[in-house]
Amino acid sequence: MSSSSSDDGQERFALGFLFALITLLLSTVIGVVVYQRGMAHAAPAATGMAMTTAAPAATAPAAAPALDIDQGGSGVRVEGGVVKFYFGSGMAEIAAGANEALVDVVAGVAAGKKAIVSGFHDDTGGAAINAELAKQRAFAVRDALIALGVDEARIELNKPEQMQASGTNAQARRVEVVLSAN
Repeated sequence: MSSSSSDDGQERFALGFLFALITLLLSTVIGVVVYQRGMAHAAPAATGMAMTTAAPAATAPAAAPALDIDQGGSGVRVEGGVVKFYFGSGMAEIAAGANEALVDVVAGVAAGKKAIVSGFHDDTGGAAINAELAKQRAFAVRDALIALGVDEARIELNKPEQMQASGTNAQARRVEVVLSAN
């Protein structure tokens, strides 16, 4: 009887181990799917949004508080009336402080102006991937404006441009927002 009891214990251990392994595998797959779907919603596809190449007008928002760029290269600054969103390498998430930096842009759009959103990217990596990433960053800024109550029809997206940054590539990985008169 002890041999049968020992075999039952080994079978239970094997079945328990197999169950734990299957559970771990399923939770990993589900986690990856949830993460990828979350990323897809954070950076929506370009369907229905025309990108233009028009240069932004000279009219810009009044200065909002400047914010520091963090160690990862992301942050928000207002320089010369232009709101500049900086992004970490390969990232499209907007840094903290976006709403505060966009206050004057939202007020300008409410007064009848148009928000011009221009994406830029550095020269590291593939050109097509960088252009798509710059587009996703511009969409993230557009979505932040929409969340603040700006009508999507009052937002113009410019075609992404490649930049050679002086200093760091973080300067090239940015999105700029200015106001135009129309």
